[in-house]
Amino acid sequence: MKNKFLPLSLLIFVLIVASFYITSQFIQPPSKKEFTIATGSKDGQYYKTALLYKEILEKQKVKVNIITSNGSIDNLNLLKEKKADMAFIQNGIDHDVSTHKIKSLASTYYEPLWIFYKNEKYTMDYIVELTSKKISIGKEGSGTFDLSSKILNDNNVNNTNSSILNYSTKEAKDKLLKGEIDAMFLVISPDSPIIKELLENPDINLFSFKRAKAYSRKYNFLEPITLYEGTINLYKNLPSQNVNLLSTTATLVVREDFSEELTRLILKSIKNIHNKKTLFETENQFPNIDNITIVPSTEAQRYFEYGDTWLEKIFPYWIASNLDRLKILLIPLLTLLIPLLKGGFPLYRWSIRSKIYRWYDEVQALDLDLEGLEKEELKNKLLEIEELKKEIKEETKVPLSYMGEYYDLIMHLELIISKVNIKINSY
Repeated sequence: MKNKFLPLSLLIFVLIVASFYITSQFIQPPSKKEFTIATGSKDGQYYKTALLYKEILEKQKVKVNIITSNGSIDNLNLLKEKKADMAFIQNGIDHDVSTHKIKSLASTYYEPLWIFYKNEKYTMDYIVELTSKKISIGKEGSGTFDLSSKILNDNNVNNTNSSILNYSTKEAKDKLLKGEIDAMFLVISPDSPIIKELLENPDINLFSFKRAKAYSRKYNFLEPITLYEGTINLYKNLPSQNVNLLSTTATLVVREDFSEELTRLILKSIKNIHNKKTLFETENQFPNIDNITIVPSTEAQRYFEYGDTWLEKIFPYWIASNLDRLKILLIPLLTLLIPLLKGGFPLYRWSIRSKIYRWYDEVQALDLDLEGLEKEELKNKLLEIEELKKEIKEETKVPLSYMGEYYDLIMHLELIISKVNIKINSY
């Protein structure tokens, strides 16, 4: 009788456990804390940036593998072949979205297009003036090759009227300095030693895009930027005048099945690398998803629109992400909570009253046993009733608001005791 409440409690517990177990089957497992990123050559800016990512992410227990390549086109193929999970590419390169199945995460910094040409005592104003020249536009598979080809084709400069060559950056620089080629195209960071070396050489000129805005209207991924006089070196006054450049951006792309958790962690982590003010970038300009030609991933769009979640602002990232994945468990919790709250008060009243009512079976049995007993038997029964009364007083603890029911029980026992005493006195 004392355990009538146990089956109901056990049933509720089983329902809760079953609900949580069923719901847990729909929870995504934690993402693998490892990915592979494709860069360019080891002396390029992509590789150097990937090393910074590796350093900051491995402090958060994420393993970062780096593989090198010839550049953006090769990186897209590495993603397609699933040899890489993430890659740097040059924004605006030609690609087949349906074939590569990639999404972008963010633009991270400007990548200007630099055109250096031999100083033959005149200034070149238009790309068409490169006709009949020997021009290096980078290796096939590189972003430089892709962008340079577009610019030259727009000006009808091609292999039929010029000599288009595919040297590496170092090879092209050496040949330009030796006078073996007339011009070289390269897409590279202004911090590169090659830029400073070529700007310092009086035999080399830097092309200034007179129609930079026209190119930026034709290609939405290009932006006109200005390299102001003296920016590279104030003492040497490099460059010696303002130069109009065209710039694309370095873009992080991933396979479309890339982990959402890693996406958020990476964007959160690289923000502190790319949000600084530099030669061309203003503070907090990067990373962003502006003018990206590859559709951003849904999670990247969400991150740039809303920023960190309230959980990420309170907890370290991996704790926040695990809590976020477990939010689905609120479904069974709320489902059970509503009826439990609704039936909680009646259940509480019943559980308190049951502490009193559970004695009535014994009280009734004692009352029915009084019929036909002899005097000695009645005296023994009286002792049994007194013992029961003592037991009830010791074990039955109820709130004051339920003392009425408690005293009703005691009064019923007193009535039975009076009844027994009358029977004993009647003998």
